[in-house]
Amino acid sequence: MKPLAGLVPIVCLLALTASAAARAAEPPAFEVEAREIDDLKSVNATVRSRDLIYARVRTPGTVASLKVDEGTAVSQGQVLALVADPKIALKIKAIDARIVAATSRMETAKVELDRSRTLLKQGVSPQSRVDQAQTAYDVAANDLKAAQAERAVAETEIEEGEVLAPTAGRILKVPVTEGSVVLAGESIATIAANGYLLRLELPERYARFLKVGDPVRLGARGLDTSEAPVAEGRITQVYPELDSGRVIADAEVADLGGYFVGERVLVWISAGKRQAFLVPQSYVFRRFGIDYVRLAREGGYTDAVVQAGRNVQEPDGRQSIEILAGVAAGDRLVKP
Repeated sequence: MKPLAGLVPIVCLLALTASAAARAAEPPAFEVEAREIDDLKSVNATVRSRDLIYARVRTPGTVASLKVDEGTAVSQGQVLALVADPKIALKIKAIDARIVAATSRMETAKVELDRSRTLLKQGVSPQSRVDQAQTAYDVAANDLKAAQAERAVAETEIEEGEVLAPTAGRILKVPVTEGSVVLAGESIATIAANGYLLRLELPERYARFLKVGDPVRLGARGLDTSEAPVAEGRITQVYPELDSGRVIADAEVADLGGYFVGERVLVWISAGKRQAFLVPQSYVFRRFGIDYVRLAREGGYTDAVVQAGRNVQEPDGRQSIEILAGVAAGDRLVKP
């Protein structure tokens, strides 16, 4: 009997060890609790240019050449078009003739002035004749300078026929063609400058939720309506005036350069806070097209059917799923 009595402590120790190993082998549990999350709403936004700049004509005339088209990317100072005025060429020819005549008069006045000074030194000519010759020379020289200045103005008008891009950007509209007659100040091209932004025009009920700095999630382009965001941005401006019952806001999102101006895209914005149950994705599994979670019960586990909602990214980067029905606060979940 003594050997059997010595085996009892060993058996008890083995049982305790097995129980501890079983507890260690149990999967970690997750306790469900109600948490406050952003109530995201899907709305449409429009891609807009941050600024619209107009390349305007500086001198009237006819569009001789047009060097850009819609969609062309331009840099600041690039020549977009050349406006020519035939009257300027005729004007320059007339000025050149005046310059030739003024030069001839100045040369003749110079010869007369030199002759008068020589005769004055010889005592043959009076001083008044020298003064008269000097005046005639000065008048001829001033006429030549005036004609040359007028020609420089005409040359500047030709240079102003070059329509330059006032800033870098992309051409949106070109409302003229080669051969069009344009006036000073008329627009040759409309340039989308300083990047793109998202323009949100939302119903008035969203006005109390929108504020500068709120996150904006950009959805995929086209008909893809999945809730997986492709980019994130921030609201940079909320306009203080309602337009026909709509609140207008602008949001900055990176990498919008490949979008079309005016393209409508799907975005998600926050419309306040609400209570929800968030469960890590690893605790939710699917069977026969139905979502389940495994609930820890006394003496075992139970698989419960749940209604899964949208995916939520936690602040620490962990992916969770919103559970709309099937669990309650305080439930303990284990991984399947």
